[in-house]
Amino acid sequence: MDAQAIILDHLKENDEELSYIAKDIWDHPQVALQEEYAAKLLASKMEADGFTVTWGAGGMPTAFIAEWGEGSPTIGFLGEYDALPGLSQALSSQRSPLQEGQPGHGCGHNLFGTACMGSVMALKRAMISAGIGGKIRFYGCPAEETLVGKTFMASDGVFDDLDAAISWHPGDTNITWNGSSLAMNSFKVNFHGVAAHAGGSPWLGRSALDGVMLMDAGVNYMREHVPPESRIHSVVTSGGQAPNVVPAFAQVWYFVRAPKRVQVEEIYQWMQDIAHGAALMSGTRHEIEFITGCYDILPNSVMSDLLYEKMAAVDDMRFTEQERQFGRELQATFPDGSIKHGFDWMQLSTSQELNPAACDDPLWESVFPHSPTPPLMGGSTEVADVSWITPTGQITTTCWPLGTPGHSWQTVASSGSSIGAKGMIFAAKAMALAGLDLLTQPDLLAAAIAEFQQARGDQTYVSPLPAESTPQ
Repeated sequence: MDAQAIILDHLKENDEELSYIAKDIWDHPQVALQEEYAAKLLASKMEADGFTVTWGAGGMPTAFIAEWGEGSPTIGFLGEYDALPGLSQALSSQRSPLQEGQPGHGCGHNLFGTACMGSVMALKRAMISAGIGGKIRFYGCPAEETLVGKTFMASDGVFDDLDAAISWHPGDTNITWNGSSLAMNSFKVNFHGVAAHAGGSPWLGRSALDGVMLMDAGVNYMREHVPPESRIHSVVTSGGQAPNVVPAFAQVWYFVRAPKRVQVEEIYQWMQDIAHGAALMSGTRHEIEFITGCYDILPNSVMSDLLYEKMAAVDDMRFTEQERQFGRELQATFPDGSIKHGFDWMQLSTSQELNPAACDDPLWESVFPHSPTPPLMGGSTEVADVSWITPTGQITTTCWPLGTPGHSWQTVASSGSSIGAKGMIFAAKAMALAGLDLLTQPDLLAAAIAEFQQARGDQTYVSPLPAESTPQ
């Protein structure tokens, strides 16, 4: 039996177990940096399979690395498993929290980490059977939703010796993602004033809330003068406790995004100046609490083409009518325009002309060729940091109905269903086959590295994290 057949047979034989593991993680959702259940479950499975497991990468107790093999090259698989707060949901097509206010897998990370684990386990068996050298690594990456995990792991240097990295994400279509994303900084600004009786002696106080409000006004004036694709959004996390007390403390939390890392850094510097000005105007003092930052994705067409080729070769995703009915019921709960938005985004992402009638099918089984000019993703991911360290490729597979809103209870429901499980197994197959080619075709890997080096140019990866940063 050849190596490819070994991979596919192993994943077929272990479909039920992998689906059970993904559902088990779905049943025990934990938010960023608290993912003890998922991390221990995945790590224990890999350790029992002969992988060497090390814990604590990037200073995070729920981060781990599982490695197997000897020699070179070294191929990494990026796994995630954190849930989102407040998205508890039963396996139902109607909003039905299992525990009101508790977390749920609203981004499908219960599938994400499990698929990558399945990939490396299958690939290991092929390497043993065919005598293939090299090392494979599973990176257990916590806290993706807060853009902390891979950023702190990258700062720790754990990706530096990778020859290539493979990743995926649950989605509503089967396609290679070969576009970029927005770089981002996340930081809080704390203002400190002086408390006073707001009615009796307000002149004795200095309002920290005034500092927050003045800063936000300054940021709003700045918006006209930053690149149009930039995004600046904020919440006031603390604004005082009672109207008749001049607030001695107030805090505002900002996300700043832009197409390029250098643009984020420029905007961030400007906002630091605005914070300083707001403190001077309000008679308060301020401090900036930097939480995390990430890069924009550096696409790699060699990796993208390889992953598309493997998805197209597998092409065994088939949904039942019962699954389609569940998908239609979920779609009936979507906000108006969601399905059309999903279709339009897909048309921008693929080089294939799509038939609008395809919107009638909630679950897309086909594999689509990626566009050479894909749209810029409006969100951010710390997979981007890895992409500036080593050639990186990503796919999405159909785990949700077309148009499913991100970070929603509908995503939770679909990610816990057989729909999500089928998308997960499909992703595991494509990623493992891609990893096999990278291990056995030196010219292919060399081409990916050459493209990566040319695209990166003179730039090198410099962590956006200040030296004193700790994961939070």
